[in-house]
Amino acid sequence: MTPLVITLLKLGGSILAILFLAWLARSLGLGGDVRIRSDEQARAIADEIISGFDPVGIAIDRAGMGALMRDAQGRHLLIRRHGAHFAGRLLDNHSETRLDQNFLTVGTGERTFGRVTLNLGKEAQYWASGLRHLNT
Repeated sequence: MTPLVITLLKLGGSILAILFLAWLARSLGLGGDVRIRSDEQARAIADEIISGFDPVGIAIDRAGMGALMRDAQGRHLLIRRHGAHFAGRLLDNHSETRLDQNFLTVGTGERTFGRVTLNLGKEAQYWASGLRHLNT
């Protein structure tokens, strides 16, 4: 065989291997478009992150990438997408909050979690006000 044929066979084999792995990942349901689509789903995510966290107020980002929740004790939970899962942190008086029209940017003060910008629409002002009065 000529070097050109060998190179083409290697290229074809690589492409087939990539297509097989893509098919396998899709058939296993890996890497899907994970978003928060309802209050019920947000409640379930909150309970997974902090067992027993029962939100009385829920604000879901319009794109479904994150949410902000408040329970009856006044605790606030910030949730954001982390790969194909969700991560969350309870907010305290060290949290950073910035309001820009319909967008609320919340930082936990934890470098590894980072800041989260949520498009909350007209609710952004209400939630920004609530975060200014966080208890420790």
